[in-house]
Amino acid sequence: MARTPSRSLRKELSFLEILIAGIVGAVGTGVLFAPAQMAVEAGPSLVMAWVLGAIFYTFISIPIIELALTWPEAGGPARYPLYTHGNILNLISSFMNLVWYLFIPPIEALATVEGLSFIFPSLIVPHTTIPTLQGAVVGTLLLLLFVPFNYFGVKAFGKATASVGIIKLLVYVAAALALAFAFFDFRNFSAVKGGFMPFGFSGVFLAIPFAMFAYGGIRVIPDFAEEVKDKSFLGKAILLTVLGQTLFYILFSVVFIGGLKWSSLSITPGNWTAVGYLPGNPFVDLANAARSSLALYLTLVVAILGPFVTGYIYLGSGVRVLFSMARSGYMPEKLKEISESYAIPYWALIVFAIIAAVLTFLTAPVPTIYAMLQDAVVGGYLAFATLPVAMLAGHRKNLIPKEYRLPGSWIWAALAFASASLISFWSGWPAVPYAVAIGLAGALIFGAVFRVKGSLLSSLWYLVYLGFIVLMSYIGSDGALSIIGFIPASIIVAVVSVVAFLPWGVLSASSS
Repeated sequence: MARTPSRSLRKELSFLEILIAGIVGAVGTGVLFAPAQMAVEAGPSLVMAWVLGAIFYTFISIPIIELALTWPEAGGPARYPLYTHGNILNLISSFMNLVWYLFIPPIEALATVEGLSFIFPSLIVPHTTIPTLQGAVVGTLLLLLFVPFNYFGVKAFGKATASVGIIKLLVYVAAALALAFAFFDFRNFSAVKGGFMPFGFSGVFLAIPFAMFAYGGIRVIPDFAEEVKDKSFLGKAILLTVLGQTLFYILFSVVFIGGLKWSSLSITPGNWTAVGYLPGNPFVDLANAARSSLALYLTLVVAILGPFVTGYIYLGSGVRVLFSMARSGYMPEKLKEISESYAIPYWALIVFAIIAAVLTFLTAPVPTIYAMLQDAVVGGYLAFATLPVAMLAGHRKNLIPKEYRLPGSWIWAALAFASASLISFWSGWPAVPYAVAIGLAGALIFGAVFRVKGSLLSSLWYLVYLGFIVLMSYIGSDGALSIIGFIPASIIVAVVSVVAFLPWGVLSASSS
């Protein structure tokens, strides 16, 4: 197939297609596993944690919307800081983004393997979630199956995602309704020990970190921004993605709480701590307790189909991030080439898929890779922190047109920056240092190889900021030392980030 770097990506994604990609890219296995862990902290009031999570992500959405409308480029979030702060900051944040995207497709492929393990137990090491060698091989093959969804052009990707995505969402709803029909007890929300809010408001806040990691679909939309038919609907698609995934999370959480058949699960009513120790998939346990074959079968379909669809969508997003890094000069020129037949970043897709496949396979012979895959995705949240800074710097430099700006930009930026900082901090230890180490190592190596030049002073704020988040994750409630409690540590992170690092970052914008 002939290829030439002069060709352009095609604008072929409709509003519905990019919206479905955002929602189904976000709603995966987290909707099945997060409610049980959140219930340990908050009981029935975990529903409130999802609402607060949606508010956090709405704050983060505002800078993304402004930046995506201003620069509707493939892999946009890995390019925005380039226009305000220059190469060095963009190089670092690009690699933080790349860590997120390189590791999520393997995670989703292995989550699909875990779903298949209910049928083929030999795929998973007993009493763990770690794949056996056979499971790693199947996971690698599944990862490679993500490629055809992205190979035949963005038009085919959009149509496939809209069709499969709608089926996926309908199956999710059917599974939730089947569980609710099999067994649902309203008394679980108020009549059990402690009532609706057994651990008070502190419990709701303690449950938020588990909710935050289930969000993320808004990242897909700006990554495909260059390929949408009309950039004007990007903002609406991002906000509706936050709303859509929140509705699914609340639905499954309500079904989970109401579906707790305490006696069949051998748990004392109101013993929320024990809920977190349900073996395997919590919703499979609920279906078994309710003796509903229909609910069980639908839940298994969700456990298999859900992560597979999320995986191929994130593979496509990751390819565009790699493509954008080649455009910025941080990757080989070859990765900028666009196929003549399908108008996709051909070599970026090949390279990205090979690396992701290797990471997937290594989870069996090197089990620590499996843990690192899960931990290092925090790199994407650390990269979020550059976006509100880039937005405000874009305002100061008159790079962002006034028609794209919302009133109260500093307030929106402060809320977004605090949200991104808290999500990163809540990732805990050793996730934060893993992500920082991998991202900085990649930036250092590739920056040296491709002789990337720029103002180090414009990126100094971010380097110190990363060190601050690493320090707080070490001494905070989720850290190795756990010196500072969850709520005071969270307050420190939010306040210091907004008061110190946000203005420092904005004032550090390059003069060019």
